[in-house]
Amino acid sequence: MGKFVKQFLSIFGVLFVSIFLITLGAIISKVEPQMTVPIKKDSILVMELEGVILDTKDFLEDLTKYARKKQIKGVLVRIDSPGGAVGPSQEIYSELKRIREELQKPVVASVMTMAASGGYYAAVAADQIVTNPGTLMGSIGVIMQFANLKDLYKWAKVDRYVIKTGDYKDSGADYRDMRPDERELFSEMLDEVHTQFKTAVMNGRKLAKDIVEKYSDGRVFSGETAVKLGFADQLGTYEDALRIIGELSGLGNEPEVFKPPKHRPDILEVLAESKTNNYIENAMTKILKLRLTGQPMYIMPGAMGM
Repeated sequence: MGKFVKQFLSIFGVLFVSIFLITLGAIISKVEPQMTVPIKKDSILVMELEGVILDTKDFLEDLTKYARKKQIKGVLVRIDSPGGAVGPSQEIYSELKRIREELQKPVVASVMTMAASGGYYAAVAADQIVTNPGTLMGSIGVIMQFANLKDLYKWAKVDRYVIKTGDYKDSGADYRDMRPDERELFSEMLDEVHTQFKTAVMNGRKLAKDIVEKYSDGRVFSGETAVKLGFADQLGTYEDALRIIGELSGLGNEPEVFKPPKHRPDILEVLAESKTNNYIENAMTKILKLRLTGQPMYIMPGAMGM
């Protein structure tokens, strides 16, 4: 009994200290905001767009803050993303487009492993897209997923009740089948969002409508194919992209580079670095999939188990 109590107190103590440190870190990060680092020379702003596009707050904060600095003569975006939520992807696209049109500064996208769906949406805002030959690109489409747990609730003897103000207020609910008119409603919405994507590609890449329509069925293609079809400008590495943005900005082919300082890790990043990394990663993947259920996504097929 005494051994059990000691183990319990030990576990409780570890949890208490962990919660205290995380809370303290959160308070400090709120009190002491991210500092703006001075830029001493004319430089190219290098931004990293990695992973699933969901929370773009830090990315957009750095992009808008530093891109308007007079020492920044151009922006190079390194993209390695399967896409993500519609709104955040469109926000990045719009801000990169604004930098080109309003600030009159060149933007180049350098694609690493992939720039699919929402990642590609962001890329088409650039003056030029430089990609590796084996990079995965495209996936121009929209997807929504829903779960029908009606039989599971029945098996678990759980009754669900709903009080609503209209026929469509619980559309996509997991406790019943989806009606044909609801499917039609969601399909119309997806078509609208899909059209927004295709229009961005046509305008950004200066491609004919028939070409974009043909390849806007969600398929992915290699970087080499993307260049041949006009969805990217040329094959090359990050260094090649850096030379291009340097020349476009007037800084030469070996421009000075400025990278924003990293933001303080949030609670999920802190936990992800612990010994329980695999467990937390799996749990967060499940939570993420639940969060995105019923939400239109610009994301590559297979990403996050979709």
